Amino acid sequence: MNKLFASTLLASSAFTLAACAATPDKEGVHFQQIRNATIKLDYAGTTFLVDPMLARKGAYPGFPGTYRSELRNPLVELPLPLDEVMRADAIIVTHTHPDHWDEAAKQSLPKNIPIFAQNEEDAASIRKDGFTQVSVLGDNTQFRGTRLHRTGGQHGGDKMIADLGPILGAVSGIVFQHPGYKTVYAAGDTVWNGQVDAAIQQYRPDVIILNTGYARVSGYDGAMIMGKEDLRRASLAAPQAVIIGSHMEAVNHAMQTRTELRDYIREQNLAPQRVLVPDDGESYRF
Repeated sequence: MNKLFASTLLASSAFTLAACAATPDKEGVHFQQIRNATIKLDYAGTTFLVDPMLARKGAYPGFPGTYRSELRNPLVELPLPLDEVMRADAIIVTHTHPDHWDEAAKQSLPKNIPIFAQNEEDAASIRKDGFTQVSVLGDNTQFRGTRLHRTGGQHGGDKMIADLGPILGAVSGIVFQHPGYKTVYAAGDTVWNGQVDAAIQQYRPDVIILNTGYARVSGYDGAMIMGKEDLRRASLAAPQAVIIGSHMEAVNHAMQTRTELRDYIREQNLAPQRVLVPDDGESYRF
């Protein structure tokens, strides 16, 4: 039995994946790629909207000092009507960079919606924008029976952090757990490092969501977030898990395309049912 067929068979027996509408379902976990790092996770009957960037195409200037900064963000429109994107029970903001928490989100979201922030500094900033139910994620936060665990990360390589640390700031990931449901780990805006390894080893996630747009800063080697090779790293670190590549093709400095990731998956003989690169608006059920 060749390796690709064996991997595909293993993945197929462990998971049932189907395109679906992103609506709450007590029988499974629904993931939907919205745009950029914005995703929806319908988990144990609760809908979480993560890192909402809700502006119309071209609303903001490109990020200064980054690749292709002459382009305006976001590069593409939302794939769904705004009111449908906002339909959620709670918001998770992994960090407050404007491609994860933008002015359109601040203006459009209900001020009383529950919001979870990575630390008190971010929570205070979100409260200043008028939101009234803002909580800080901990190691074991609970919301409607789902446990939310904050994980660490590093928003760039060591040299980048040494020079630009105050600008890049703190970032976080999030693990979702509930009895009877797949454990989901969204790593957030981080490069692969020991904190990512530790989260995978500790929580043994069934689904891993990586931000793989390989966002570049001018004058620095490497990137601020993961790229295609990290799909393989995750596949090896968690051979039981489905891996999803997110944060693609929507902001000026994201340099890795979906086509590149899909080509890499084929070149590396990674199981296509287990290593996924969704288009904007695409959904999976686990």
